[in-house]
Amino acid sequence: MVPDSLSAAYRRFWQQVGETFPDLGGAASTAYYLANEKRLLSEHVPDLARCRMMKTDLWDEVKNTRILQWAHAQGASVYGVDISEPTVRQARAAFADGGLRGAVSDVRSLPFRDGCFDAVYSMGTIEHFHDPETAVREIHRVLRPGGRVVIGVPNRLDPFLRPLLAYTLQKVGLYGYGYERSFSRGAFRRMLQDAGFDVVAETAILFVPGWLRMADLALHSYARPLARLTGAAVKPFVWLDAHVPAVRRHGYLLATVGVRRA
Repeated sequence: MVPDSLSAAYRRFWQQVGETFPDLGGAASTAYYLANEKRLLSEHVPDLARCRMMKTDLWDEVKNTRILQWAHAQGASVYGVDISEPTVRQARAAFADGGLRGAVSDVRSLPFRDGCFDAVYSMGTIEHFHDPETAVREIHRVLRPGGRVVIGVPNRLDPFLRPLLAYTLQKVGLYGYGYERSFSRGAFRRMLQDAGFDVVAETAILFVPGWLRMADLALHSYARPLARLTGAAVKPFVWLDAHVPAVRRHGYLLATVGVRRA
């Protein structure tokens, strides 16, 4: 486990992110990200329209793809947690009908009873903790037997070497997402299996160079007219994703689907 002092610093970091981080919605690479997420949930969450779904952070609902808003529009009952109070507050406000049940909480200690969800969606969350195994066990606890988790983490074998880029930026204090680690597919599969999941599918999303995604977001946030350049550079990867499905497996976020054993 991480010392309490480090956990407190982590919470303070994400509090500030919730208040100050720019909105990435509308960037070309964010639209690509959202399309990938929609496909993941449509393919791997049975009966999404009547699903009781929990998401392990709410940053996307405020700053990025708004994927939980989309799931809610499909008919899912949606719940979510985030370690950042500003993020939870903004996420609730983003659901005009009050459809989000959001709580300030650490994914390693979820405020829900055992077996209460049909599905849990976690994309780009647990890699920011030093003990991701604890988060995976909590996800397992709140899923009903037979329930599904769709969980994504950075791909250590990303062909465009994004983990090396993220590591370098972390070392020089220029990475806006704090601590982050990456995983091999085999190691991540074993983590889920050790927690009590049967792994039923392994894919990935965002087949695009990490530096291009970062550049697109930076220009979208701070030099909007120039974002047309990175938007044009993203288009070939969108085309490859649509027409050469084999490339999806090599995206920079692994996406693994697990079923909680009975």
